[in-house]
Amino acid sequence: MRLGMEMAIRLRRGRQIASRWLRGAPVCLLLISICGCSALAVRMGLRVRLDRLAVTAVTASLEDGHDGSVVSALGPGQSAQLVIVATTQDGKQYATVGGGEGKVAFDNYAITATVVQVTNSGEVSLTSDPRVSEGKVAHLRIAPVAHADVVAELDIPVRYDLAFVADYSGADGANGIDGMAGWDGSSGADGAAASVDPVTGLIRPQGPGERGSDGSNGGDGSNGQDGWPGLPVHIWVRLEPARTSTPLLQVRVAGAGRQSMYVVDPNGGSLKVLDNGGTGGRGGAGGRAGRGGSGGQGFPPGTSGLDGRPGSEGRPGYAGAGGTITMSVDPAAQPFLSCIKWSNRGGGGEPDPAPTITVEPVSALW
Repeated sequence: MRLGMEMAIRLRRGRQIASRWLRGAPVCLLLISICGCSALAVRMGLRVRLDRLAVTAVTASLEDGHDGSVVSALGPGQSAQLVIVATTQDGKQYATVGGGEGKVAFDNYAITATVVQVTNSGEVSLTSDPRVSEGKVAHLRIAPVAHADVVAELDIPVRYDLAFVADYSGADGANGIDGMAGWDGSSGADGAAASVDPVTGLIRPQGPGERGSDGSNGGDGSNGQDGWPGLPVHIWVRLEPARTSTPLLQVRVAGAGRQSMYVVDPNGGSLKVLDNGGTGGRGGAGGRAGRGGSGGQGFPPGTSGLDGRPGSEGRPGYAGAGGTITMSVDPAAQPFLSCIKWSNRGGGGEPDPAPTITVEPVSALW
């Protein structure tokens, strides 16, 4: 009997400990996620510190953060996940967290980046401004903090065979606000209850019911706002002057005080300039009419109140017109003009205004 009681006490204590651990687990995981490679994470076996290992080699690569495929080059505006693998004297390998699916945090490494930027979580990105990368090769120098003599070098070529988009379209108009629903009328009061005449002893009929109140009108919907027109846009196109083999196009797009710059590889790359008008906003729906209140019960019964009038529909906004496009193309770049595309239709689908294209000398764009 005593043995059975001791077992029951032990089981109860075990359940209490397990319950406390489960309640505290989210807090522990939160602390680990905040602290990264903290002492707690190391003790729990969730992180590994390289300063405790005899690291003899380090390799680095890039992979797509979505599907895990290998990334060999980056284009302006693109990013990839850095994966670092450390090899120790006994042949074991330790990968970084994240894309590497390992246990080594990135703060174990000193990373020197050229042209690209690297975050604390190992995301490597290239700015969308081509002036930063044009004619250069991005580079990473990686060394464990505790083993500065073990170095990995990673060159990252810059690619321009991408489908770039420059959007100068007008904004869509805001939708109108729906009208408020009308209030329903209240029911009329019932007539006085039937009673007995104290003189004649006859039963008096129930009193007349009162009329229900009328429902109120629904509110009118407001008009939708007009779509904004596309901007007047100017595009300049020229060949990259330093190129002697594979041609690259330099492109500058400007409109309404802002500009965008691109380097485009005509062999697979393209630039599409969007300068469409915005669509008009939807008119607000009219509010529902309030229903008239029912008449009160009685003799005769009360009449029902009248229904209110539904609100009027708001007018939809007008579509914005497509923007005007002017292109200045250097004669040397004219054979590659097919990779520059545009769309400047009106917000209601109206045909594009034809762009004005002039072949003329184009000076340096940046």
